[in-house]
Amino acid sequence: MSRVYNFSSGPAVLPEPVLLRARDEMLEYKDSGMSVMEMSHRTKAFEDIIYGAEKLLRELMGIPDDYKVLFLQGGASTQFAAIPLNIGSGSGIVDIIGTGMWTSKAKAEAVKYCKVNVVASSEDKIFTYIPKTERKDFTPDADYVHICWNNTIYGTRYTDIPDTGSVPLVADFSSAILSQEINVSDFGIIFAGAQKNIGPAGLTVVIVREDLIGKHREDTPTMLRYDIQASNDSLYNTPPTYSIYVCKLVLEWLKDMGGVKAIEKINERKAKAFYDHLDSSEMFRATVTGKDRSIMNIPFVTGNDELDKKFIYEADRAGFVNLKGHRSVGGMRASIYNAMPEQGVYSLIEFMRDFERKK
Repeated sequence: MSRVYNFSSGPAVLPEPVLLRARDEMLEYKDSGMSVMEMSHRTKAFEDIIYGAEKLLRELMGIPDDYKVLFLQGGASTQFAAIPLNIGSGSGIVDIIGTGMWTSKAKAEAVKYCKVNVVASSEDKIFTYIPKTERKDFTPDADYVHICWNNTIYGTRYTDIPDTGSVPLVADFSSAILSQEINVSDFGIIFAGAQKNIGPAGLTVVIVREDLIGKHREDTPTMLRYDIQASNDSLYNTPPTYSIYVCKLVLEWLKDMGGVKAIEKINERKAKAFYDHLDSSEMFRATVTGKDRSIMNIPFVTGNDELDKKFIYEADRAGFVNLKGHRSVGGMRASIYNAMPEQGVYSLIEFMRDFERKK
């Protein structure tokens, strides 16, 4: 067996120790006599898994006691509707900072229930930067402000938290959760699809401040209501049990690595090495410059579509897979999430040097 270096934006690479542990426990989890895949979510064994995962996530992220942690289904995209339904019933106004496809999709859902203001946008430069905002830019009585912390497609990220005053800040952390230290108390809601830094696809994590629970519209579907999910410990119906199990293994691996503080240093090191190479290369260049560069998703191009295709093809044959950029922007993209080993980044850089020398 020969494993490749998988630079997919999601579903993404998982830590090898996690895959090996899951393999070893596939037929029987501990002494249960069955796989987690076969296990009822009402059993003590699974309760230990889901409550253990929550405890680890709280520890790793420093989640305060006045926040609920929900393990849900439907992907992060379902939250684009769930959030306005749950907390958009006050003034009915939502502010959004437009930084790409995911904030555009969030807006498309929110306008079904609320008045939406795009208070700032980086569309004028193809979303290659994070727009600056001040408190005065936001609607004082807005129900919330929506941002996407890290932009998977365009390769940007926030380095400063927008000052929204007393208006709750809602952040899509799908491609950045657990990659860097943050203060959870700066946000009203944090949500993330699992398939980048938490575990396999099928699980969505929502971290919501308790005072925002119970504000839902009367016509909010039962399965989207935060109060119901919170009061049932995410066990109102059958949750994505196996994804939660693997999530717990990932969180254990991250804790063993030294936690978020330690992985952030590794992530910064990986990203710096890759950007340094792009900035010094005569063939390749990054599409984002300055402090807004993502440390998780790095888009890059040669400036020649045919050369881009040739590079992607040869890289794939050499074991560097899923480097093709998103269809909306083209070029290449290296997603270097927590589980991407440093050696994977250094090996890709060396392959790029060889490719450039030969052309």
